[in-house]
Parts: sequence; C-alpha cells; structure tokens
Amino acid sequence: MPLIDKPLAELRTYTGRNPRPADFDSFWDTSLAEMKALDARVELTPARFTAPGVDCFDLFFTGVGGARVHAKYLRPKSAPKPHPAVVIFHGYSGNSGDWFDKLAWTALGYSVLALDCRGQGGFSQDCGGVTGTTLNGHIIRGLDDTPQQLLFRQIFLDTAQLAGLAMQLPEVDPQRVGATGGSQGGGLTLACAALEPRLKRAAPVFPFLCDYQRVWEMDLATNAYTELRTYFRQFDPRHEREQEIFTKLGYIDCQHLAPRIRAEVLMVTGLMDQICPPSTQFAAYNKITAKKDMVIYPDYGHEGLPGANDTISAFMAGL
Repeated sequence: MPLIDKPLAELRTYTGRNPRPADFDSFWDTSLAEMKALDARVELTPARFTAPGVDCFDLFFTGVGGARVHAKYLRPKSAPKPHPAVVIFHGYSGNSGDWFDKLAWTALGYSVLALDCRGQGGFSQDCGGVTGTTLNGHIIRGLDDTPQQLLFRQIFLDTAQLAGLAMQLPEVDPQRVGATGGSQGGGLTLACAALEPRLKRAAPVFPFLCDYQRVWEMDLATNAYTELRTYFRQFDPRHEREQEIFTKLGYIDCQHLAPRIRAEVLMVTGLMDQICPPSTQFAAYNKITAKKDMVIYPDYGHEGLPGANDTISAFMAGL
C-alpha cells in the first residue's frame, strides 16, 4: 500500500503535534457556561418541502454572540414517542443539504436535525465583528482577536446547543441522540460529542479541524487547509509567531477536545486522505477514552467510502 502518511502501526499510537493552550479546559468550561445561559428563542416554521409521513421544519435558535442559527428538522409522524434522533453536520463551505437525503433516517424512525454552519452555504447568521483578516476561510477567522472570537469556537458551541435542543424536543428520547458528518462535519461531530456529554453515539467520517501543525508540516496546507498557508504568507512570512499561532489554533483543535467525549464513537477513515491526513484524524481518535472503534479504508482518500453509510446506520441502530 502506498503511504502518504505514517505507517498504520505508528498512526495507532500518534498523539498529535499542535500545541494545547494551558487554559484549554477553563476556556471551554467558560464557553459552555455562556452558551447555557442563552435564551435560545427556538422557532419552528413549516418547511416548503413536504414528504408523506414526515413533518419538516426550518428550525432557528439564538447562539452565542446573538446569531440566529438555522437547522433543518424532520420528524417521522408514525414513530413512537419518544424516539431517537440524529444530528447531522455538513462539509466545509457547504450547508445542511437537501431535505430528501434525510428521509432514510426518518424512515428508520429517527428525528433528524441538520445544522447550517454560520457564514457558510446555508441560512445561519454570521454576526462577524472580528479584528483581523477573514480571507479564505473560517479556521483563521478571529485568529488576530481574542480566542473567544474564533469563529469555530462559535460553530463548535452551535453543534452542542443544537444537540441539547434536540434532547428537549418532546418527541425525542434525550438518552438516544447521536451525531454524524463527514470532513468538517466529522470534526463537528467530535466537537459536539465533546461539548454535549449526553450524546449517546458519534460517527465522524474523515474529520477535519484536527492537528493543524501536523497538516502544515506535511505540506498539506492546501485545499480545505489552504487558509493556514495564506495566513502565514500574509501575516507571519518568516514564521516568527509560529508557536503563538498554532497554540491559539489549539483552542479549536478537535484532538484536544477528544478526551471530553463520553459517547460511543465510530470513526471512518481513508488512509490515502490528502485533505485531512490520517495522522491528524488518529491524533483525535487516540485521545478518545470512551468506547470507540475505527473503520479503515486503506485505498481510499477524502471521497465516498463504499458501505460507510450502511455501517453508520447499523451503528446508530444501537441508540
């Protein structure tokens, strides 16, 4: 098998390169307290999309910073109450996707909530207001401001808040809520499970937003991570602030959130992934102390993985 990263035996013990800020735990404890103090002002509006046997809604809630955040919400009419729910997170720059592709979950008796990430392709509000560049991506948005202004801090909190709101729905069993997504959605699945410890199961697929310094050192700050290269070229061309920059990015590095996860985890990874390198994914996986398993595709990269959706649906059947 060709290698674009470490051998598999080394991946299984790799624990990451990106620095962890000294106040990481207190930072996220304070952030969660801010989120929990919010009046979410949940609003459900019947969607234009309809399907037999399913109620479809546009769901809006108020997240940190006052942004109105959007998610698609689908609930099966005939499922017993309470029933399980799955929270779904989308890939970088995208949106919550079509209503149609959520119907498989409702057919299995799940309610579904699919988030639109702030400032990306959906209907969630991005309040902005940060100091510094916003060019090319959301990883670096707020990097020249306080850590509290990092956009992915807000998005990570949105994932936890949405999962918590799902648990409050009268038709949902709060002890049977899972989360899944691919790429950015995989990273957000990890963040959600870390920040909402009541989540029961989490199925991240080739997660993004892990071990930024490793990405840089592999010369893979391209594609989804190209903003790292752009930022250094524009604001630190001699890398005099490299340690400072990567340490601040550590606040939004999913590998450092991973030890907080209590949900059972099934991670899906392709060993030929040159967008989210396998070592960055293993950096997070290896820090998870909860029950976990990994499905490995040796010859696949950042692409459709045959049978992965079937495997994830079988995993979620345990909710």
